[in-house]
Amino acid sequence: MLVVTLIAFEGMSVGVVMPAIAGELDALDLYGLSFSAFLIASLFMNVVAGLWSDRRGYPVPFLTGVVLFAAGMALAGAAWSAEMFLVARAVQGLGGGAAIVALYVMIARVYPVEVRPKAFAALSAAWVVPAMVGPSVAGFVGDHLGWRYVFYGIVPLVVPALVMLVPALRMGSSGETRPGTGPRSRPVAMTVAATATAGGAGLLLHGVDRLQAYAVAASLEAAVGLALLGYGLYKLLPPGALRFRRGLPTTILMRGFFSSAFFAVNTFIPLALQSVKLFDATQAGIALTTGALGWSAGSFLQSRRPGEAHKRIRLGAGCVTVSILVCLLCVLPGVTGWIAVPAWIVAGFGMGFGITTISVTAMRQSPVNEQGANSAALSVSDQLGSALSIGVGGALMNVIGHAPAQIATGFVVTSALMAAVALSATVLAGRTR
Repeated sequence: MLVVTLIAFEGMSVGVVMPAIAGELDALDLYGLSFSAFLIASLFMNVVAGLWSDRRGYPVPFLTGVVLFAAGMALAGAAWSAEMFLVARAVQGLGGGAAIVALYVMIARVYPVEVRPKAFAALSAAWVVPAMVGPSVAGFVGDHLGWRYVFYGIVPLVVPALVMLVPALRMGSSGETRPGTGPRSRPVAMTVAATATAGGAGLLLHGVDRLQAYAVAASLEAAVGLALLGYGLYKLLPPGALRFRRGLPTTILMRGFFSSAFFAVNTFIPLALQSVKLFDATQAGIALTTGALGWSAGSFLQSRRPGEAHKRIRLGAGCVTVSILVCLLCVLPGVTGWIAVPAWIVAGFGMGFGITTISVTAMRQSPVNEQGANSAALSVSDQLGSALSIGVGGALMNVIGHAPAQIATGFVVTSALMAAVALSATVLAGRTR
């Protein structure tokens, strides 16, 4: 929980200070890519850590992830250019991807089935303190000391987490691992597929971002990226996932639908409020705070109220859909920007209620020797959905323009697209049965 708290502080903080980072490093056109770099690197490491956990156990990939995450934070704080900052975000993504997948495997192997919903709810609860103070603290530090200290401040907190984790992981790693024998348990093939997926996503986003300036070359680049992405997903996801086959395949895809809809809008809320409604960083962070608090409340409630999983997922997706449609109003003339606060409480509740149910359901539908592969597939769906939607949102912002009125238009267009994605999840939820 302490490690998740540290990752949560980063997740809640970076969005608040990104407008300042983009301004100082002259990288507003890379606003979306800075988030996508984290997610694409995390996507690659999801697969590697899942295979690693299935074959050798979860302790080493978990500790490796924590160390890489801390190194990426230090590198981000020291970044003197947009390119270096993108590299730092990728290193953070490698660390976060390894730690989260190993954590899912840990829960599946340490806790009995009936306790897992509470374990996943506890992880969501680890977001409460970062949600309450993270955005506000990050905004205050960014306004008074500079954005670099937002990254530097988290690095020392990793030390007590490592000191406490090492003996606990030794105690929990004595059980025998049983590697799977299916096609998604082959290390070389899965590493190639992960590379194709991450590389394809990067090429696709880079091509989309350059379409306006270099139409032919960018279109070719995007087409190659899309082909690599399709190949990688075919190999990494459970059979039938791309056809929304009932059960586990659609359960795993639902994670991507939820994450793409929520995080694309969540990423651009601070930029929209600061640029259009003239909020300062501290005020803009309040909307993110309320969203995370709603997430924790939704996750807690799903652990206390039994019910059919597909109905829970449908309810969560419906909450996200309605909330996005309300939130896009916050940049319109005559509408207060503070409308984003109640809207994002409900959106966060829908995410906590729905996405935690997805995690529990996917682990219940997974054989023991495929828990690592399916944990990785969940994270691949999650990270890829977020990376693509944020990258596309950033490309739309670049095409429409960076003046306040243009940013407002870009935010409305992006939010409308993401509401459609969330509505699709509402319609498809029944296929998780």
